[in-house]
Amino acid sequence: MNMKLQRAGRNDPCPCGSGLKYKKCCLGKETAGRVDLKQLYFKKYQIRLKGPEDIAAIQKAGRLALDILDRVEAMIRPGIATDEINTLVDALTSAAGGVSAPLNYRGYPKSVCVSVNEVICHGIPGARVLNDGDIVNVDVTPILNGYYADCNKTFFVGTPGADARKIVTVSRECLRLGMAAVRPGNTVGDIGWAIQQYAENQGCSVVREFVGHGVGFDFHEAPQIPHYGRKRQGVVLVPGMVFTIEPMINLGRKELRVLGDQWTAVTADGSLSAQFEQTLLVTPSGFESLTPFD
Repeated sequence: MNMKLQRAGRNDPCPCGSGLKYKKCCLGKETAGRVDLKQLYFKKYQIRLKGPEDIAAIQKAGRLALDILDRVEAMIRPGIATDEINTLVDALTSAAGGVSAPLNYRGYPKSVCVSVNEVICHGIPGARVLNDGDIVNVDVTPILNGYYADCNKTFFVGTPGADARKIVTVSRECLRLGMAAVRPGNTVGDIGWAIQQYAENQGCSVVREFVGHGVGFDFHEAPQIPHYGRKRQGVVLVPGMVFTIEPMINLGRKELRVLGDQWTAVTADGSLSAQFEQTLLVTPSGFESLTPFD
């Protein structure tokens, strides 16, 4: 992927990813007027920029992920076991000709992550029954024709209480604000800063141990996308980058512990946790969600 460096202003971060201002880096040095960002970003950061065919394929996998989440939402109700969600996700993924990326990933035993109430992420579906007032996050990652798309939503079970409404509302807004920070010339730190500032101003906390990530050719790629940080810090965003933003927001403290199954992460203080995730493409003018939902 080639990108004209003249798109950057003199005081903008250089599109080459050096972290320097354009005027202090590549301004006036472009003998051919272009820098091969695809080669540069892989060499410097191991980030694999995506081309048009890749983007179309990830988008197709993203549509499948959204269809699955819509079907899951329709079945959410008090009295169902979380393993019933796994059965549905596995069946829908297979019927579409896909494969569930979580299944057997580093030993994970199921096709989907289902995280209830105090479970931050990586909840293993099983006999746990959903009760009225619960919140439940469902995280799906189908592989379709060799390409990955990753997204999740947190759902209300029955009638939510005030705490459930708050944490779900805050986490959804955190995703929106993080997405709004995605555009060429901004940095990974700009995304984390936007999320952290809002969450903490609402009296909530941001989980540090789990982050967003590159996706598309593989389940987890470079770069990592922390949901906390400082403005203008980290990798400069350029067109062709595809990654997830998936802030995990706790109603209480940010600390967590991992249960004996070595997967299920829960809040250390037992408070509610919620999450929303989309797979995003950096475009020349901003971003496009490859798993779009309101």
